[in-house]
Amino acid sequence: MSKCVSIVCLLCFISASNAFSAQEVSRNNSGRAATAGWSAFTRAGFVQQMDTDIDGGGSFSVNRFFIQTGPNYSSGEGYSFSLAVGYGFDSYDFSGKTAFGSRQPWDDVHSFSFSIPWRWEVNENWLCLISPTLRYSATNGVELNDAITGGGLTAFSYRYSDRLSIGAGLGMLTQLEDNTQIIPILTIRWKITDNLSLQSGQGMGAIRGPGLTLVWQPRETWSFSFGSRYEVLRFRIHDSGSVSNGVGEDRSFPVLAGIEYRLNPKALISLTVGVEVGGELSLADREGRKLIEEKHDTAGFLGISFSARF
Repeated sequence: MSKCVSIVCLLCFISASNAFSAQEVSRNNSGRAATAGWSAFTRAGFVQQMDTDIDGGGSFSVNRFFIQTGPNYSSGEGYSFSLAVGYGFDSYDFSGKTAFGSRQPWDDVHSFSFSIPWRWEVNENWLCLISPTLRYSATNGVELNDAITGGGLTAFSYRYSDRLSIGAGLGMLTQLEDNTQIIPILTIRWKITDNLSLQSGQGMGAIRGPGLTLVWQPRETWSFSFGSRYEVLRFRIHDSGSVSNGVGEDRSFPVLAGIEYRLNPKALISLTVGVEVGGELSLADREGRKLIEEKHDTAGFLGISFSARF
């Protein structure tokens, strides 16, 4: 499987996992669907990636911010839907005359997303998800129609027991200057013991990206986690010296540990620390032809996030 296929596959993986997770949260203690009606959710976070060396010379650091919010409606009879609107801001700082092929490839990247996850509890064990989505990721000055991607996914999850749910499905997403990808989706939520669980999706912390997280919850208000995931940010570049309307990409494998404190039954705050390994930056022209690709050293990061339901 190519790198591009793997990236899109993982993005769909997290989208399905998060939607299934939201459905589990909407259940009350009896296992039945939550009360019918409207509610809302919001989550936001900040991550600082420390300065790290690029193999070809120079170094870079990144400050990242994200926020997502929207309403949710539950019928109380087995189906619900959400409108999720998100914004991400990634501010890059390259230093050194030889950094990234003597280019200042990009600085600030803005990302907007809009999705409508629709969930249907077919019966006590089966859950169906359909989620169309639109995304925009670009530096300053890029027109809307030059950086739009979209698609959707459909998946099913089967609850084997109160401790184990496994899901599978298919996703389709367009990519900037690359082929539309159709890829498989896999999700898992496994409560190994009363205090220990393994889950796919974002888990805890302020960083984005799909992966697996092991969570230990010794008390109702405190949780500790350890995990790894794959992150990718692909975006349109307005002007990068000799490259105009090209495509930039930043990908890595963060390994992280986190601590989460639940302020009340509907709100929590989390802190995350970790390192990014296997990081790579790339720059392509407007036709998608790769001009430069360089790895970077392991980079440390710190993050904080907050989420709430209303």
